[in-house]
Amino acid sequence: MSSHTLTPALHHQAEHDHEHHDHGTKLGLWIYLMSDCILFGSFFATYAVLSDAFAGGPTPKDIFEIPYVLTETFMLLLSSITCGFVMLALRQGKKNQVLFWLAVTFLFGLAFVGMEINEFHHLIENNAGPDRSAWLSAFFTLVATHGLHVSIGLIWMGIMIHQIMTRGLGGKTSLRLECLSLFWHFLDLVWICVFTVVYLLGVY
Repeated sequence: MSSHTLTPALHHQAEHDHEHHDHGTKLGLWIYLMSDCILFGSFFATYAVLSDAFAGGPTPKDIFEIPYVLTETFMLLLSSITCGFVMLALRQGKKNQVLFWLAVTFLFGLAFVGMEINEFHHLIENNAGPDRSAWLSAFFTLVATHGLHVSIGLIWMGIMIHQIMTRGLGGKTSLRLECLSLFWHFLDLVWICVFTVVYLLGVY
């Protein structure tokens, strides 16, 4: 059998293996996101059970500043929009636009994390830390776990910026950005639930 008949077959096999690997990666990410749903679901359930366990300490109406948290929420929602622009630029093969929107998304996410850390610092300084009551323990656990996920997303984003700057948009960059986008949008959805259940329902 000549090399002319082998080459197309090998090329087809390589494409099949690559597509299979991509599907496996996406499946793995979806399995991870489902496990994260269980994790956050458990934290939400715990928070609901302990939602009135104030132990004589502050209540949501005493410590939550809705305008501040609303600004924090807008930071994350805007980052979700700019993350969408990343994917649009990726499909058009525009490296500079991908880098620009990734940087903007990173800054919005960083602002969100910074505001959350500032909120925690303010609460702890005013004797409303996680050791003050069971409710505050549940609050800090739920919100901080989400914040940790956002921080991991920012690290992932920083790595992607570095890889695109040094290697371009070739290779597995597209797949990695797709996975990052799914992860980031998932965190936005979780935060909407946190904002609604913890902050809005707690105050109103």
